[in-house]
Order: sequence, then C-alpha cells, then structure tokens
Amino acid sequence: MLPDLAELTADAHVVALPMRVRFRGITLREAMVLRGPSGWTEFSPFVEYDDTEAAAWLRGAVDFGWTAHEAATDSVPVNATVPAIAPDQVEALLERYPGCTTAKVKVAEPGTTIDDDVARVAEVRRVMGPTAAVRVDANGLWSVDQAAEALERLAPFDLQYAEQPCRTVPELAELRSRIVGLGVRIAADESVRKAADPLAVARAGAADVLVVKAQPLGGVSAARAVIAEAGLPCVVSSALDTSVGLGMGAFLAASAMSPGYAAGLGTAVMFTSDVTADPLLPVGGRVPVRRVSVSSELLERNAASPERTAWWRARLERVHALLAAS
Repeated sequence: MLPDLAELTADAHVVALPMRVRFRGITLREAMVLRGPSGWTEFSPFVEYDDTEAAAWLRGAVDFGWTAHEAATDSVPVNATVPAIAPDQVEALLERYPGCTTAKVKVAEPGTTIDDDVARVAEVRRVMGPTAAVRVDANGLWSVDQAAEALERLAPFDLQYAEQPCRTVPELAELRSRIVGLGVRIAADESVRKAADPLAVARAGAADVLVVKAQPLGGVSAARAVIAEAGLPCVVSSALDTSVGLGMGAFLAASAMSPGYAAGLGTAVMFTSDVTADPLLPVGGRVPVRRVSVSSELLERNAASPERTAWWRARLERVHALLAAS
C-alpha cells in the first residue's frame, strides 16, 4: 500500500552528507530520510536518475518504513570499499574498516589508467594479505576488449570477482566466455538494479554472482524475491546510503544473502557525518542489523540547502504520483 503524500512528508528531511573522498564523482551525498510507522526509512536515488527509475527507490522506502521486517541475525560481515585513490592512501583508508577481510576496489574511474588500477589493487592485496577476498568494481565503464585486458592484468591478485566490468548483458556474456581461463568470476550490479528484468542477466548466463541493492529493487521484500529466484550467489550492497538506508540493506543481507560473502554495507565510513549519532560502522568486520535512531541535531547540521530541499520534495511528489497512477 502506498501512503498518501502528506503521510510521507509529515516527518521528511533532506540532507547533504560530506564525504571523505570523491566517490561516483561526488563529494556530497544527498538523501531524503522519512519516518514511517515502522521506523526511519530512506529515499535517495542518485540525482541523475529520472522519475521512472526513482520510483523503485520510493517503493523501497515505503517497504522499509511501513513494514515491520524481522532481523534473521544480529550482524552481517561487510567489505571495505576502496575508491579510486592513490596507492599511498590505501593503508590509511583500510584502517577505517577494522576486522574486514574483504575489500571492493573501484577501477576504471574516468581520468585514471589500468596502470593506476593495478597499482591500487596490488596495494590492497599487500596490506590485507594473501587470505583476504579482493573484488574490483568497474561500474560498467570498460568495453569487452578493455575488460579482458584489465582482468588479465588483475587476475594474479586472486580476485573474488569483477563487478559490472561492462555495461550490457550481451557484453558481460561475451567477456565471461573470453576470460574463462583466467578464473575471474563476473558479478552483475547495474545489470540487476537498473534493468527492467533484474533476472535477465542470470537467465542469459552472463554473470556468476548477482549484486543486489534494496532501494533500487523496490525494498527488502522485492529484493528478497529476486534473490530467491536468481539461482546464483548474491551479495547485498549499498547505494551510498545514509545509515538509515544501510539498515535497510542489513535486514536484506541478514535474511537472504549467500553465505561466504561479505556485504557492501560498510560505506558509512565514507562520510564525515551521518543522520544518526550511532551510525552503522564496521566493528570486527561486521555491521549490526538494526534500525537507526535519527538525530535532530545531525539532521539540522547536515540539512541540504533550501533550493536542494525544494528539489527533492518536488521529486518525491512527482514520483509518488507515478506510483499512485500505476
């Protein structure tokens, strides 16, 4: 059931959280947090997404804020996230993820080279040691030829998988067939969360692992259904959420993620501030599975400008109208 707009906006706040380093091309992460009868929830599709794509994110916000999800466990393991930083910054960054034995390393960042990527991954492997799980994430920015070349150079670092190396499902399928001898598994992220059919990549045999995110798939309940149907190992990840949204992901990971993998839900580390005084930060390589209590002081301190707040409220109104008409 879709709450009416007045109920959604009765206790809604737009924040702009400062980031420690540039990630996905931004240094401020804007988000809207709302309070539903089951607790705080989050609506935070990236600003470049259109209203149609943002509609799934609003369904996710409603699902979490208006449904009393049960926690299947009290914590989940998480990975460290390494942006496209210089190798000499890697060790200090990893110290912010105490106890994490998995790292996801961003590669293919515009303005960088494969040499930069190799140096970054090599340093992560050196710092974390030979038993750590190391993933790379290209966000679909390589061609098939570029991905094949890059993964050949990165394979000696014993990758757990390469996430979304190419943009399309046919490209992923072609790449997967070309690198079969490398022993590098392919994970799909954008081909799941941005697809009209999130299971198409699995049906095409184009990936070995699916990366699922609660908000873009319409919430915990909808994402859990995708995982159940996928027939592939699934890793739950964040969409650069506040700790409210990370809580949503943690509930999903606790109930549906494949064992033996770390979730990508340790990203509160990437912010210098949050919406709660008790953020979901990694401790002992894990984050707790719980809803967070939002701090009015931090909402005020991190409030977006009046212009950006008006933009988000207008966006929410448009997206709500889309859902109401569907």
